[in-house]
Amino acid sequence: MSKVSIGLTNPKSPANVGAVLRAAGCYQAEQIFYSGSRYDYASKFHTDTKNARQDIPMQQTSCLLKAKPEGAKLICVDLVEGAQPLPEFVHPEQAYYVFGPEDGTIEQAVIDAADAVVYVPTKGCMNLAASVNVLLYDRLAKNVNRNQGDELIKTSRDTNNKVKVR
Repeated sequence: MSKVSIGLTNPKSPANVGAVLRAAGCYQAEQIFYSGSRYDYASKFHTDTKNARQDIPMQQTSCLLKAKPEGAKLICVDLVEGAQPLPEFVHPEQAYYVFGPEDGTIEQAVIDAADAVVYVPTKGCMNLAASVNVLLYDRLAKNVNRNQGDELIKTSRDTNNKVKVR
């Protein structure tokens, strides 16, 4: 069974963390860990409009390495020299994706412990929530067993959307 956990390196923006929570809900991540203390100062989930926080545990940790779920591969996602471009990356079945902060990078010790380091090949850096969304979408797109079709659409769309292709 495919399992995904997310680690956030000292996130600073409650809006970004809220958007990460929404992405985690959409892409069925199991849990989120975050390091640092900046986020705790402003932890209102302004953009968690689907209330993913109710279903996805979010836990502060002093060390993202110690929070790695058993059996998961540690995958760092950041603009790091020598990293593999995301389009070429093969996602492991069980993954713990660790992302850098909006205004910094992942610690060298975490990079050194990683099973893989990947980056999204954009010109310039994306914000934290955008990076999480792109990475999780890439994982979904490469999964041949992904759920798709009208039944998924019916259960996923907003209650005000009843439009059909004719």
